[in-house]
Amino acid sequence: MKTSPLLAALLLGAASTVLQAADVNEVQNHYRDQGAGPFSFDRGEMLWNSQPYQGRQCAACHGPDLTQTGRHQRTKKPIEPMAPSVNGKRYTDLKEVEKWFTRNCKWTWGRECTAQEKGDLLEYLKRL
Repeated sequence: MKTSPLLAALLLGAASTVLQAADVNEVQNHYRDQGAGPFSFDRGEMLWNSQPYQGRQCAACHGPDLTQTGRHQRTKKPIEPMAPSVNGKRYTDLKEVEKWFTRNCKWTWGRECTAQEKGDLLEYLKRL
């Protein structure tokens, strides 16, 4: 049986999405190992949209549409889309996820995020 190039591309894309989701879940497993969970999309969305520290919120830099490029408020550097549906490398490397959570939680909340908050945020972000 001959497979069309379009069908092959669709199958490859579907497989990539499944692998990507597994990687995000593996990162969340790291937080479960720290005693966090179950994770909540609603809590993640609430955290994303809150303004807990000096009026800052995630959307200020990342933008309202997470499938689009954001821009850092202070440096004006572009921030690649947060939605894993657009940026397949998001949330797949624990070291990178931790680096950005550490930096961005301190900027946005004035403190480090808990394992529960990180897992909830990932639950929200991975569905975009």
